[in-house]
Amino acid sequence: MAKVGGRAPRMMVIGAHPDDCEYKAGGLAALYRQSGSDVCFVSVTDGRSGHQTRYGPQLAAERREETAASGRVLGVEYRVLSYPDGALQPTLEARDEIIRLIRQYDPNLVLTHRPNDYHPDHRNTSLLVCDASYLLTVPAVASQTPALARMPVIMYLSDDFQRPSPFSPSVVVDIEPVLDSVLDMLACHRSQVFDWLPFNRGELDQVPSNRDQQRQWLRDWFLGVLAPLADRHREAIILAYGEEIGRQIRYIEAFETCEYGTPLTPELRNRLFPFLPDEG
Repeated sequence: MAKVGGRAPRMMVIGAHPDDCEYKAGGLAALYRQSGSDVCFVSVTDGRSGHQTRYGPQLAAERREETAASGRVLGVEYRVLSYPDGALQPTLEARDEIIRLIRQYDPNLVLTHRPNDYHPDHRNTSLLVCDASYLLTVPAVASQTPALARMPVIMYLSDDFQRPSPFSPSVVVDIEPVLDSVLDMLACHRSQVFDWLPFNRGELDQVPSNRDQQRQWLRDWFLGVLAPLADRHREAIILAYGEEIGRQIRYIEAFETCEYGTPLTPELRNRLFPFLPDEG
Protein backbone atom coordinates (compact mmCIF):
# COMPACT_ATOMS: atom_id res chain seq x y z
CA MET A 1 0.00 0.00 0.00
CA ALA A 2 1.29 3.48 -0.87
CA LYS A 3 2.76 5.29 2.09
CA VAL A 4 1.36 8.43 3.68
CA GLY A 5 3.94 10.54 5.49
CA GLY A 6 6.55 7.78 5.18
CA ARG A 7 4.42 4.89 6.46
CA ALA A 8 1.57 2.66 5.34
CA PRO A 9 -1.77 4.35 6.04
CA ARG A 10 -3.56 3.52 9.29
CA MET A 11 -7.34 3.44 9.62
CA MET A 12 -9.50 3.88 12.71
CA VAL A 13 -13.22 3.10 12.63
CA ILE A 14 -15.17 4.63 15.52
CA GLY A 15 -18.60 3.08 15.97
CA ALA A 16 -21.10 3.51 18.75
CA HIS A 17 -21.52 -0.20 19.53
CA PRO A 18 -19.63 -3.48 19.26
CA ASP A 19 -20.28 -4.73 15.67
CA ASP A 20 -21.01 -1.28 14.12
CA CYS A 21 -17.54 -1.19 12.56
CA GLU A 22 -17.89 -4.59 10.93
CA TYR A 23 -21.28 -3.88 9.40
CA LYS A 24 -20.22 -0.71 7.66
CA ALA A 25 -16.45 -0.99 7.17
CA GLY A 26 -15.48 -4.63 7.64
CA GLY A 27 -14.69 -5.00 3.95
CA LEU A 28 -12.45 -1.95 3.87
CA ALA A 29 -10.70 -3.22 7.00
CA ALA A 30 -10.07 -6.56 5.27
CA LEU A 31 -8.59 -4.80 2.23
CA TYR A 32 -6.38 -2.67 4.48
CA ARG A 33 -5.10 -5.71 6.33
CA GLN A 34 -4.45 -7.59 3.07
CA SER A 35 -2.28 -4.63 2.08
CA GLY A 36 -0.32 -4.80 5.34
CA SER A 37 -1.86 -1.69 6.89
CA ASP A 38 -2.99 -1.40 10.52
CA VAL A 39 -6.64 -1.03 11.48
CA CYS A 40 -8.22 -0.13 14.81
CA PHE A 41 -11.92 -0.63 15.56
CA VAL A 42 -13.46 1.35 18.42
CA SER A 43 -16.81 0.82 20.13
CA VAL A 44 -17.58 3.93 22.16
CA THR A 45 -20.23 2.17 24.26
CA ASP A 46 -20.00 -1.18 26.02
CA GLY A 47 -23.02 -2.79 24.34
CA ARG A 48 -24.74 -3.60 27.63
CA SER A 49 -28.29 -2.96 26.30
CA GLY A 50 -28.21 -4.97 23.08
CA HIS A 51 -30.16 -8.09 23.99
CA GLN A 52 -33.73 -9.11 24.74
CA THR A 53 -33.01 -11.09 27.90
CA ARG A 54 -29.40 -10.40 28.95
CA TYR A 55 -28.17 -6.92 29.76
CA GLY A 56 -25.98 -4.90 32.08
CA PRO A 57 -22.43 -5.92 33.07
CA GLN A 58 -22.99 -9.56 32.05
CA LEU A 59 -23.84 -8.62 28.48
CA ALA A 60 -21.11 -5.96 28.35
CA ALA A 61 -18.53 -8.63 29.25
CA GLU A 62 -19.96 -11.02 26.66
CA ARG A 63 -19.84 -8.41 23.93
CA ARG A 64 -16.30 -7.46 24.84
CA GLU A 65 -15.32 -11.09 24.25
CA GLU A 66 -17.16 -11.03 20.92
CA THR A 67 -15.27 -7.95 19.78
CA ALA A 68 -11.96 -9.56 20.73
CA ALA A 69 -12.86 -12.64 18.67
CA SER A 70 -13.88 -10.44 15.74
CA GLY A 71 -10.61 -8.50 15.91
CA ARG A 72 -8.61 -11.73 15.78
CA VAL A 73 -10.15 -12.65 12.42
CA LEU A 74 -8.10 -9.98 10.63
CA GLY A 75 -5.62 -8.97 13.30
CA VAL A 76 -7.52 -5.76 13.96
CA GLU A 77 -7.00 -3.92 17.23
CA TYR A 78 -10.43 -3.61 18.89
CA ARG A 79 -11.06 -1.16 21.71
CA VAL A 80 -14.29 -1.01 23.71
CA LEU A 81 -14.85 2.08 25.83
CA SER A 82 -16.88 2.08 29.02
CA TYR A 83 -19.79 4.40 28.15
CA PRO A 84 -23.13 2.63 28.70
CA ASP A 85 -25.01 1.46 25.64
CA GLY A 86 -28.09 3.64 25.07
CA ALA A 87 -26.89 6.45 27.33
CA LEU A 88 -23.92 8.00 25.50
CA GLN A 89 -23.68 11.77 25.92
CA PRO A 90 -21.30 14.17 24.09
CA THR A 91 -19.61 15.29 27.30
CA LEU A 92 -16.23 17.01 27.61
CA GLU A 93 -14.92 13.87 29.30
CA ALA A 94 -15.98 11.71 26.36
CA ARG A 95 -14.63 14.19 23.83
CA ASP A 96 -11.24 14.29 25.54
CA GLU A 97 -11.14 10.49 25.56
CA ILE A 98 -11.84 10.41 21.82
CA ILE A 99 -9.15 13.05 21.24
CA ARG A 100 -6.59 11.03 23.21
CA LEU A 101 -7.59 7.83 21.45
CA ILE A 102 -7.15 9.29 17.97
CA ARG A 103 -3.90 11.04 18.89
CA GLN A 104 -2.41 7.86 20.32
CA TYR A 105 -3.26 5.78 17.27
CA ASP A 106 -2.47 8.60 14.81
CA PRO A 107 -4.60 7.31 11.91
CA ASN A 108 -4.60 8.75 8.42
CA LEU A 109 -8.27 7.86 7.97
CA VAL A 110 -11.07 7.94 10.56
CA LEU A 111 -14.54 6.56 9.81
CA THR A 112 -17.63 7.16 11.92
CA HIS A 113 -21.40 7.54 11.78
CA ARG A 114 -23.14 10.48 10.17
CA PRO A 115 -24.70 12.99 12.59
CA ASN A 116 -28.27 12.32 11.38
CA ASP A 117 -29.18 8.80 12.46
CA TYR A 118 -31.96 6.90 14.21
CA HIS A 119 -29.84 5.93 17.22
CA PRO A 120 -28.78 8.56 19.76
CA ASP A 121 -25.53 6.68 20.42
CA HIS A 122 -24.70 6.87 16.70
CA ARG A 123 -25.48 10.59 16.57
CA ASN A 124 -23.46 11.36 19.68
CA THR A 125 -20.51 9.27 18.51
CA SER A 126 -20.51 11.29 15.30
CA LEU A 127 -20.71 14.53 17.25
CA LEU A 128 -17.80 13.51 19.48
CA VAL A 129 -15.58 12.65 16.50
CA CYS A 130 -16.51 15.80 14.59
CA ASP A 131 -15.99 17.98 17.66
CA ALA A 132 -12.61 16.34 18.22
CA SER A 133 -11.41 16.90 14.64
CA TYR A 134 -9.83 20.35 14.89
CA LEU A 135 -8.98 19.96 18.57
CA LEU A 136 -6.70 17.05 17.69
CA THR A 137 -4.18 19.70 16.63
CA VAL A 138 -4.59 21.97 19.68
CA PRO A 139 -1.90 21.21 22.32
CA ALA A 140 -3.80 22.85 25.19
CA VAL A 141 -6.76 20.45 24.82
CA ALA A 142 -6.29 16.99 26.40
CA SER A 143 -2.74 18.16 26.93
CA GLN A 144 -1.51 14.92 28.53
CA THR A 145 -1.45 13.41 25.00
CA PRO A 146 0.69 15.23 22.39
CA ALA A 147 -1.31 17.02 19.71
CA LEU A 148 -1.25 15.89 16.09
CA ALA A 149 0.40 18.08 13.46
CA ARG A 150 -2.46 17.45 11.05
CA MET A 151 -6.03 16.18 11.23
CA PRO A 152 -6.77 12.80 9.62
CA VAL A 153 -9.20 12.45 6.76
CA ILE A 154 -12.61 11.87 8.36
CA MET A 155 -15.36 10.05 6.49
CA TYR A 156 -18.88 8.93 7.30
CA LEU A 157 -20.17 5.36 7.18
CA SER A 158 -23.12 4.78 4.87
CA ASP A 159 -26.79 4.93 5.88
CA ASP A 160 -30.23 5.29 4.30
CA PHE A 161 -31.47 8.41 6.09
CA GLN A 162 -32.76 11.23 3.90
CA ARG A 163 -33.15 14.22 6.20
CA PRO A 164 -31.72 16.76 6.52
CA SER A 165 -29.55 15.40 3.68
CA PRO A 166 -29.13 11.93 2.17
CA PHE A 167 -25.85 10.04 2.25
CA SER A 168 -23.68 11.04 -0.72
CA PRO A 169 -20.65 8.77 -1.24
CA SER A 170 -17.23 10.22 -1.99
CA VAL A 171 -15.67 6.75 -2.22
CA VAL A 172 -17.20 3.38 -3.10
CA VAL A 173 -15.29 0.13 -2.64
CA ASP A 174 -16.02 -3.30 -4.13
CA ILE A 175 -15.89 -5.68 -1.16
CA GLU A 176 -17.09 -8.89 -2.78
CA PRO A 177 -13.55 -10.38 -2.80
CA VAL A 178 -13.40 -10.09 1.02
CA LEU A 179 -17.00 -10.89 1.92
CA ASP A 180 -16.06 -14.11 3.71
CA SER A 181 -13.81 -12.14 6.07
CA VAL A 182 -16.63 -9.72 6.84
CA LEU A 183 -18.97 -12.62 7.57
CA ASP A 184 -16.34 -14.27 9.77
CA MET A 185 -16.17 -11.07 11.84
CA LEU A 186 -19.94 -10.64 12.04
CA ALA A 187 -20.42 -14.27 13.08
CA CYS A 188 -18.28 -13.57 16.17
CA HIS A 189 -21.02 -11.22 17.42
CA ARG A 190 -23.32 -14.13 18.22
CA SER A 191 -25.42 -12.25 20.76
CA GLN A 192 -26.31 -9.81 18.01
CA VAL A 193 -26.52 -11.54 14.62
CA PHE A 194 -28.18 -14.73 15.83
CA ASP A 195 -30.11 -13.33 18.80
CA TRP A 196 -30.86 -9.67 19.40
CA LEU A 197 -31.11 -8.32 15.85
CA PRO A 198 -33.38 -11.15 14.59
CA PHE A 199 -35.50 -10.72 17.74
CA ASN A 200 -35.72 -6.98 17.17
CA ARG A 201 -36.83 -7.57 13.56
CA GLY A 202 -39.39 -10.20 14.61
CA GLU A 203 -37.42 -12.95 12.85
CA LEU A 204 -35.87 -14.91 15.71
CA ASP A 205 -37.84 -18.03 14.79
CA GLN A 206 -36.09 -18.04 11.39
CA VAL A 207 -32.59 -18.46 12.84
CA PRO A 208 -31.40 -22.10 12.50
CA SER A 209 -30.11 -23.90 15.57
CA ASN A 210 -27.32 -25.63 13.63
CA ARG A 211 -24.14 -23.52 13.50
CA ASP A 212 -23.31 -24.37 9.88
CA GLN A 213 -26.84 -23.42 8.87
CA GLN A 214 -26.56 -20.26 10.95
CA ARG A 215 -23.58 -19.14 8.88
CA GLN A 216 -25.52 -19.58 5.64
CA TRP A 217 -28.51 -17.81 7.16
CA LEU A 218 -26.26 -14.91 8.18
CA ARG A 219 -24.79 -14.74 4.68
CA ASP A 220 -28.20 -14.69 3.02
CA TRP A 221 -29.48 -12.00 5.38
CA PHE A 222 -26.40 -9.79 5.18
CA LEU A 223 -26.15 -9.92 1.39
CA GLY A 224 -29.83 -9.06 1.19
CA VAL A 225 -29.14 -5.98 3.30
CA LEU A 226 -25.96 -5.10 1.42
CA ALA A 227 -27.11 -5.52 -2.19
CA PRO A 228 -29.33 -2.40 -2.39
CA LEU A 229 -26.36 -0.16 -1.54
CA ALA A 230 -24.68 -0.93 -4.85
CA ASP A 231 -27.90 -0.40 -6.77
CA ARG A 232 -28.49 2.91 -5.02
CA HIS A 233 -25.00 4.21 -5.81
CA ARG A 234 -24.46 2.62 -9.23
CA GLU A 235 -23.44 5.90 -10.85
CA ALA A 236 -20.69 6.42 -8.27
CA ILE A 237 -19.47 2.85 -8.81
CA ILE A 238 -19.29 3.34 -12.58
CA LEU A 239 -17.47 6.63 -12.08
CA ALA A 240 -14.89 4.87 -9.89
CA TYR A 241 -14.50 1.56 -11.73
CA GLY A 242 -15.61 2.32 -15.27
CA GLU A 243 -18.75 1.27 -17.13
CA GLU A 244 -17.96 -2.39 -17.79
CA ILE A 245 -16.71 -3.34 -14.33
CA GLY A 246 -18.99 -0.89 -12.51
CA ARG A 247 -22.12 -2.55 -13.91
CA GLN A 248 -20.99 -5.94 -12.58
CA ILE A 249 -20.11 -4.96 -9.00
CA ARG A 250 -22.68 -6.31 -6.55
CA TYR A 251 -21.51 -5.54 -3.02
CA ILE A 252 -19.86 -2.34 -1.86
CA GLU A 253 -19.05 -0.21 1.12
CA ALA A 254 -19.42 3.52 0.67
CA PHE A 255 -18.00 6.49 2.54
CA GLU A 256 -18.80 10.19 2.53
CA THR A 257 -16.14 12.79 3.27
CA CYS A 258 -16.68 14.87 6.41
CA GLU A 259 -15.71 18.48 5.79
CA TYR A 260 -14.17 18.83 9.27
CA GLY A 261 -11.08 16.69 8.66
CA THR A 262 -8.22 16.97 6.20
CA PRO A 263 -9.68 17.30 2.68
CA LEU A 264 -9.68 14.12 0.60
CA THR A 265 -7.62 15.25 -2.37
CA PRO A 266 -7.20 12.96 -5.40
CA GLU A 267 -3.65 12.23 -4.21
CA LEU A 268 -4.83 11.26 -0.72
CA ARG A 269 -7.68 9.24 -2.15
CA ASN A 270 -5.21 7.20 -4.20
CA ARG A 271 -2.99 6.64 -1.15
CA LEU A 272 -5.79 5.77 1.27
CA PHE A 273 -7.72 3.61 -1.23
CA PRO A 274 -4.97 2.15 -3.47
CA PHE A 275 -7.12 -0.87 -4.41
CA LEU A 276 -9.41 1.51 -6.37
CA PRO A 277 -8.61 2.54 -9.94
CA ASP A 278 -6.27 5.53 -9.92
CA GLU A 279 -8.21 8.80 -9.93
CA GLY A 280 -5.38 10.59 -11.76
